[in-house]
Amino acid sequence: MRMRPRSIRARDTLVAAVLAALVFGAIAAAVDLSVRDTVNGDLLRETQIAARKASGGVRDGTLATPIPDDTGGRVLVQVVGPGGHVLDATPAAAGRGPLARLWPSSAVRIHDFVECRGRGPGGSCSLVEVIRVTTAPDSVVVYASKPMPSYLVNGLLEALFGAVVLALAALVAWVTWRIVGRTLGPVEAIRAQLAEISATDLSRRVPEPPGEDEIAQLARTANRTLDRLENAVARQRQFASDASHELRTPIAGLRANLEDASMYPGDTDLPAVVDSALRDTDRLESIVTDLLLLARIGTGGTAAHEPIDLADLAAAEIGRRSSDVGVRTDLAGGVTVRGVRMQLARLLGNLLDNAERYAGGHITVEVARDGDRAVLAVTDDGAGIPAEDHERVFERFTRLDTARSRGTGGTGLGLAIAREIAHAHGGTLRIEDRPNGARFVLCLPLTC
Repeated sequence: MRMRPRSIRARDTLVAAVLAALVFGAIAAAVDLSVRDTVNGDLLRETQIAARKASGGVRDGTLATPIPDDTGGRVLVQVVGPGGHVLDATPAAAGRGPLARLWPSSAVRIHDFVECRGRGPGGSCSLVEVIRVTTAPDSVVVYASKPMPSYLVNGLLEALFGAVVLALAALVAWVTWRIVGRTLGPVEAIRAQLAEISATDLSRRVPEPPGEDEIAQLARTANRTLDRLENAVARQRQFASDASHELRTPIAGLRANLEDASMYPGDTDLPAVVDSALRDTDRLESIVTDLLLLARIGTGGTAAHEPIDLADLAAAEIGRRSSDVGVRTDLAGGVTVRGVRMQLARLLGNLLDNAERYAGGHITVEVARDGDRAVLAVTDDGAGIPAEDHERVFERFTRLDTARSRGTGGTGLGLAIAREIAHAHGGTLRIEDRPNGARFVLCLPLTC
């Protein structure tokens, strides 16, 4: 059975109330004891003064009859002889029996104690001091008694402190309930917003309270998680859209060729059909590979980041290529970035592929340092790219050369992949304006 409240607010309030009751209860107990000690001390002091004054008067024979009362009747004093006969008393104690039943011995002549008569709300208690005047067998005894305040007798003081403790604990519980409720208000808003967010609408975000406390950090973390989730879902949808759009043409061509070969085997040039099918298969494989790479880039996979010298990376990539286009280099050493080597090599390879496709006679590859940024530029001397198309070339499956066939013009994903890799590494990839040719510039943060 669940014994504790389900709500954090209720649990915190209960704990605060219990702790407040314990703390205030301990304080109340200490105050109660202090009050009792103080009051009893005052009572005992006044009683002792009256008793010892009367005892001294009996010993030296100067005690007047009736005994003088300097307390206005607050302290009752009696002189009692053997057998319990009251020999003398203050006016307030005259006509009464002995104030107490205790008769001290000659060995212990003075006693202080509390004498109670009756029980319950109507009972009363008195603080009594008894003094045996001498050690003689027939010595008289002096009794001095002062009634104790009723609140020390009937439990009123403890009841008052108990009520105060309960009231303070209730006040602490109410304050805790309000404060915790106000503190957890943003959490409830976050929970309600998260409950309304579905896979079909990941654009919504939870409210972010101001400040740097744990709840504000929770809200920001939740929003960053939603950003990553939205980005991942968008990539999946983009992958599905791109795949359904771009795979349709090669699949249709492959199917048409195979159906023709199947229906008219005698009229079909089988080697040509096989070659066409292989070309379409290669294209399908290239498209799927590029689409899968686009879907993985920037998703925080297991690829390890490492320091990479861009000059060494560019030299290695240029060295492994064979092309009729000449490559000029201007590679500054010591330009180091942090990233995934395979992805940055793919980025540079895509830029070189694009430059070789459009270059007139040569390509220039440059690596330099620009402040706190590393710069890698690939420039060709081809026809260039119109300014209005500088951003469009980075879109998926964009081909500015309409005369270029799909079979020789690549998948149309190379520059899109290059920009995605640049963004995943905290950098940018752009086209710079120039009179002729195209110049692609990659900027990445330098490592310290």
